[in-house]
This record gives sequence, structure tokens and C-alpha cells, in this order.
Amino acid sequence: MLTTERLIIRSLIKEDAPIIEELASDYEIAKTTLSIPHPYPKGGALTWLQQVEEQNKLGKAVMYGIINKETNLLIGVMGLNLRKVFDRAELNYWIGKPHWGKGYASEAAQKLVSYCFEELHLNKVYAAAFTTNPGSWRVMEKIGMKHEGTFKQHVKKWEEYMDLTYYGMTREDYEEMK
Repeated sequence: MLTTERLIIRSLIKEDAPIIEELASDYEIAKTTLSIPHPYPKGGALTWLQQVEEQNKLGKAVMYGIINKETNLLIGVMGLNLRKVFDRAELNYWIGKPHWGKGYASEAAQKLVSYCFEELHLNKVYAAAFTTNPGSWRVMEKIGMKHEGTFKQHVKKWEEYMDLTYYGMTREDYEEMK
């Protein structure tokens, strides 16, 4: 478990499924992520949590619930896709729409990036976002990641090819920033 001034970042549990399903069912969330479907299927969060648990066991990924300390409610999800052979992780996240614009994603991402370098001893953390989602890539900029490039029509979302913008931070960058 990690904490910040306003947040608790903890492992996801099956009891999180209803709120994950509620938040992820919002079209505005689905359109900003590669893997969240719309409409979100009933029971989909529980199935997804089982998949997350398998990835955790294999050491390929970890996913966390972002909890507002004041309300004790889950407000979003943040995770790491780990590539231990390269000492790197891909940061991914979404925050429920009712909680947008309050700096929660930046606060949680900063803590998770520190965890990557300080506890996991990684060499690099990176993240990607649709170029049509400036809120996401602004989070990356706020936490000190540098723009590394744009991959044109790199993925397909709802039958449309989408550009991805990539940001990253090396251990060296992190140490200079501290």
C-alpha cells in the first residue's frame, strides 16, 4: 500500500468490482482507454479483476485501486505493465469522470513512479495516451516524463486508427528531478 497526501494506492480486491464497473461504464472513460469496452458488460469488472490477479501472479503486471482518503471511495485504477528483463514498466491509469480535474491522477502517478525507481529499482517508466486525450498526457508532463514521440495510427479503437503519444522517464531523469 502506498499513500499520498489525499490518496491511498492499494491492491484491488473483488469488493471493488461494483464501483469499477460503475465508473468504467461511462462512455467518457471508455473512449480515453484502449481496453475498456463500451457498453461495459455486466460482471465485466469481476472478470477483469480475475485477469489482473493472474497477471500479478506471473509478475507481468500490478494494478492498484486509487482511494480518496477523505471519502474512502475508489476513484480510479492505476497499474504497471512490467518488463523485468528490461527493468522497465509501462504506467497506465484512469480516473472516474466525477473525479476529473482534481489532480488525483498526477498525485497517484508521481507516487507510483517513485515506487518504480525507489522500490522496484527499475531503469525506466513510460506511458502512452491517445493524442486526442490531452488530460492523460498532461499528467505525464506534470510528473516529469518527457515526450518521446508519437506513433501514427498505432492502435485501433472502435474501428478507428488512433495515434499514441509516448512519454518516459529514466532513472537518470528521476535522480536529476529529485
